[in-house]
Amino acid sequence: MFYQELEKLQKDKLLREIRDRAAQAGGGPAAQCSSRIIMDNREYISFASNDYLGLAGHTALAAAAKEAMDRYGFGAGASRLLSGGTLLHRELEERMAEFKQTEAALVFNSGHAANVSAIPALAGEGDVLFSDELNHAGIIDGCRLSRAKKVLYRHRDMDHLSGLLEQEQGKRKIIATDTVFSMDGDIAPLGDIYGICLQHNKRSRGEANTVLYLDDAHGAGVLGNGRGALSHFNIKPEPWPAPAIIQMGTFSKALGSYGAFIAAGKSTIEWLINTGRGFIYSTALPACVIAASLAALSLVQEDQGQGLIKKLWQNRERLFKGLRSLGFNTMDSETPIIPIIPPHLSLNKGAVHDSGVILKLSERLLSRGIYAPAIRPPTVSIPRIRATITAAHTEADIDWLLEALAQTKGKL
Repeated sequence: MFYQELEKLQKDKLLREIRDRAAQAGGGPAAQCSSRIIMDNREYISFASNDYLGLAGHTALAAAAKEAMDRYGFGAGASRLLSGGTLLHRELEERMAEFKQTEAALVFNSGHAANVSAIPALAGEGDVLFSDELNHAGIIDGCRLSRAKKVLYRHRDMDHLSGLLEQEQGKRKIIATDTVFSMDGDIAPLGDIYGICLQHNKRSRGEANTVLYLDDAHGAGVLGNGRGALSHFNIKPEPWPAPAIIQMGTFSKALGSYGAFIAAGKSTIEWLINTGRGFIYSTALPACVIAASLAALSLVQEDQGQGLIKKLWQNRERLFKGLRSLGFNTMDSETPIIPIIPPHLSLNKGAVHDSGVILKLSERLLSRGIYAPAIRPPTVSIPRIRATITAAHTEADIDWLLEALAQTKGKL
């Protein structure tokens, strides 16, 4: 079964394989756990982790998880609505609402689960969903499950979005976008999107209110001194005619734990509790996971952009400038997610040859003790190495990657 399809993937250099870590090196407050992995009995510098602040191996998270496990056990046993949750779940939601400056928040089991649960619940028949063409699969799947009309707008093209908003008729108009695009590393122009929505609402006189649905998975803990993309753009939720804002974020990236949340107005959260299928029909996250998220949130709040977050951005600038000086194409990256594309590649979307070149580059880096996997179609249209920099990387780590790239650039 699927033999022919798999053979075609192999021929087109698109076949994927799972590589499991034997262990993760590091541990402690200054851990390098997000920059060191062990596979096949060899240690590698990893540029593939979304653990932006290096918190996944922080002792504070482990200690909080152990304490919660002693108190609550491991498994939750049921969904939240069947008493599978704990007081820790409620505490995390209250603290996330305060952190994101919203009335309420709700914990979900993953970012994808949050998107495919929330978007169909929020956008129904008679509504129109406007989605950036490069949105993450979670938003795409959530839109597909919705009964609302779906409209794509060109990536970060505000003229296109504005025209579509005026053209389309709907009871509710919902603009869904990543804040940080997970493969290109660029940032959605939220200030412009907010302004377009504000003007549209004023002209509509309340007849077709706009809603912003933001996937802040790669912005939380990274942008806005850790508060996320809205803080980065100095946008605060305001009453009509400002658009309603719904924020999805994850605990599994910069916060080093697991799970996700929706932060929004109280009535929106109450609606999701009653209609969000992924929330209603999923067993609650274990209390030990929630405790780790609480510990991580405390660390980010204490950091205030001056410690780990500052180091993250210093590392990002070092790698970004080094890549540009070597002539590599980094696309429009503005964040710790940096595409690496050899300068001689044609950038033909989905070219088989380009996928082979990127695979060869990844293999050459692996031979130098650097783990940076190739990203190919259908995940992206243009094959690339997707490098993610973290606060746990050292200057020597970054320089070693740059040196390896310099030596391989002419051999692909």
